[in-house]
Amino acid sequence: MDFFFNPRGVAIIGASRDVGRPGHVILRNFLENMISGSFKGEVYPVNPNARRILGVQCYKSVLELEGLVDLAVISVPAAIVPKVLEECGEAKVKGAIIISSGFSEVGNTRLEQEVVEIARRNNIRVIGPNCVGIYDAYSGVDTIFLEVSKILEGAPILATPRPKPGRIAFITQSGAFGAAILDYMAGSGLGISKFISHGNRCDVDEVDLVEYLARDDKTDVILLYLESIGRGREFYEVARETTKIKPIIALKVGRTTAGARAAASHTGALAGSHQVFTAALKQAGVIVAETMEEMMDLAKAFVNQIPARGERIAIVTDGGGMGVIASDTVEILGGKVEKPREETLKKLRKLKEDGVIPDFASIENPIDLTGVATTEMFIKTLEIVGQADEFDGIIIFPLHHIPTLEAGYEDKMMEVIRGIKKPVVVCDVGEAEMAKLVRMKFDKYGVPAYPSPERAANVMMKLVNYGKYLLKVGAYQDYVNRKILGKGN
Repeated sequence: MDFFFNPRGVAIIGASRDVGRPGHVILRNFLENMISGSFKGEVYPVNPNARRILGVQCYKSVLELEGLVDLAVISVPAAIVPKVLEECGEAKVKGAIIISSGFSEVGNTRLEQEVVEIARRNNIRVIGPNCVGIYDAYSGVDTIFLEVSKILEGAPILATPRPKPGRIAFITQSGAFGAAILDYMAGSGLGISKFISHGNRCDVDEVDLVEYLARDDKTDVILLYLESIGRGREFYEVARETTKIKPIIALKVGRTTAGARAAASHTGALAGSHQVFTAALKQAGVIVAETMEEMMDLAKAFVNQIPARGERIAIVTDGGGMGVIASDTVEILGGKVEKPREETLKKLRKLKEDGVIPDFASIENPIDLTGVATTEMFIKTLEIVGQADEFDGIIIFPLHHIPTLEAGYEDKMMEVIRGIKKPVVVCDVGEAEMAKLVRMKFDKYGVPAYPSPERAANVMMKLVNYGKYLLKVGAYQDYVNRKILGKGN
């Protein structure tokens, strides 16, 4: 399916001169990406009622095109889609993204089935209908008809920004939810490889896309927003093989009667039993998120951190209360917050004896350096804990509020964190500028940072659970080796 993401030529069927129409926005996306150099193919507007749009020659039909057109983006009234798709078949187009709505999501299943039959007869793969399509941060393909910026009080303001290139792919059955995630990722500094909104999934579905992304060398983590699954058994098999080499994080909605009803009216699909569905996902190694916030928390952790080999977690803090909350959360979720072994305790006691950490610091895990902690105290403690075999992961609470932590402590702490060969998660609580800056710095370094101890502990335990899964299927070491070799790509 690479022609969807790296087409030699794209026909925008339904290109429009009206700036508010999807066909106009999509054409402008491609032209702007051609100018920037990110899209290297050719673009052909198709509209029988226009000669030129945005300064580009317009064609009456895809049959007039002389270039190599691999992909058609279709944004015309639903009733015309079958005719347009037939012409695409004659023109030997390989793939079509149908933006148009008015199909099974409104009960018009017969029209959607006609589209499927035409596509199969002409060997055309179809994404959609009723979708916003795809975005590839590397190839410059962008069929999202939501404008990057809007005019507010005479000035442009970012509305639906596209994230920078990264290692996270996102598949969604909801275009609106997908747009919100793009906004979230761009604002949080998370990079994306590929975004796919596939709407009604009349042809290309999650099975096809996960199978493709499993082989995509620009994708390390796959996110899924699911309202239903059409090919349950096939999805299970593909997911089970994919999770051995890269994590899949899924947000499954439609858990309640009302939610399932809303899902059915949204994409025309039945949601099925949530309990059975979730159990099957977990059995296949899929990491299940309960909320949008959790899905994104997990995404930024899994894209940079290795999974844990076990459930023994060390907690290092400068605030005792946060250590208590994190300990409770870890153990409630099945982890262990145990005392260090005697060898490790000896090293920590030596830090006390040498005056490196205060004599009144607690060293039995959680390790509380107290409100007089300095950057050096954190560094020396992490050097010991990071090398201690009795811990499989570390949660750090360098709470910025205490006066003894000097500015730039994140940079200095990273010098030791980089050498720790186990997952590390950070928490700094607060919404003041300093708290946000601290979390942003750690995030940029690839160490996921969170604003609450519960969220940090939950993420760590998901890294623990994925590690257990990889060990169970005999894929842990291969996964870690690939992760370490791939860092910085």
